[in-house]
Amino acid sequence: MKKIIIVTLCLFSLGQTYSQGFVKRVVERFSLEAFGGLANYQGELQESGYTFSQAKPAFALGGNIAITDKFYLRGLATLGTIQASDKYSSSLVKRQRNLDFGSKIYDASVTIVYDIFDVLEKRYTPYVFAGVSLYHFSPYTYDSTGTKIFLMPLGTEGQEFSQYPDRKRYKLDQISIPFGAGIKFAVNERVTIGWEFRFNKTFTDYLDDVSTTYASYSALISGPYGTRPAELAYRGDEVKNGNPNYPAAGTVRGNPKTKDWYYFSGITLTYRLFKSNRSLGRLGSNSEIKCPKNVY
Repeated sequence: MKKIIIVTLCLFSLGQTYSQGFVKRVVERFSLEAFGGLANYQGELQESGYTFSQAKPAFALGGNIAITDKFYLRGLATLGTIQASDKYSSSLVKRQRNLDFGSKIYDASVTIVYDIFDVLEKRYTPYVFAGVSLYHFSPYTYDSTGTKIFLMPLGTEGQEFSQYPDRKRYKLDQISIPFGAGIKFAVNERVTIGWEFRFNKTFTDYLDDVSTTYASYSALISGPYGTRPAELAYRGDEVKNGNPNYPAAGTVRGNPKTKDWYYFSGITLTYRLFKSNRSLGRLGSNSEIKCPKNVY
C-alpha cells in the first residue's frame, strides 16, 4: 500500500510538472490578434465576387498559438454587418423588384495559418489559412414606415406555409468554411501588422432572404402576419413608376443553385505576449553589421 501511495504521488508530481511545462510553452507561443476592416457578401442582391460597394465595418478579436515557426492555430471572434439593395443593381428587373436587406454577422472561427516565409527572418511574409466557422445571421429590412422587420419569421418565399410543404425555414446559426490569404510585416519581435482577405463559403442561399421563386400572393397573406410577407417579398409598388402588381406564383426570385458568401478584408495587428528568443533578420533592431576581419 505504501509503495502504491509513493508511486501515485510520483506520477502526480510528474504530471503536474509536465502540465505546468505544457501550459508555459503554450503561453510563450501565444499572441493576441485584432482585425479592423470591412464586411460584404455575394448573393442575389450583390452578385459581384468581391467589391467594396455597400460594404460595412467589421471587427475581430482573438489569438493564435505558434505550432512551429510557420504554422499557427488561430481563433477569432468577428462582428460585421452585410447589406445590399436592388436599387444599385445594373439589372432593370432587380431595380423594379426593389428588395434590400441587412444582417449582423457573428462569426467564431478556428483556422490553421501557414506563413510562406519565417516572418522573423524575412521581416515580412505572405500567408494562407483555412478552417471552420460557426456564425449567426438574421436578415432584416425596413418597411415603408421605417420600421425594422426581421424577415426569416415571415416566410417570404412560402416557408412553413401549408401550400409549400417542401419549403422550410432556414436556420440562423450555421457552419461556414473560412479561407483566405494576407501579408504581414514584423515591426519587432512581438508586433506584426498586415492586410488580409477572408472569404466564408456558406451552405445557405438565404443570407439575403432571397433564394428561389415567388410564392403565391394568396398563400402569403393567409398566414399569421397578414399582408406583410407579400409586401416585403416584392416591393415594386414602392418605386416611382414601378410595377405595383405582385409577380405570378413560380416567377423566378433567386437562384437556389448558388449559395451565398460573406467576406472580410482589412488590417490585422498581432501582439506576442512574450518576446521571442530569436531576433529579427538582418534588418532587425537587435542585429548588427559585422566588419570584415581580413581586409587584405
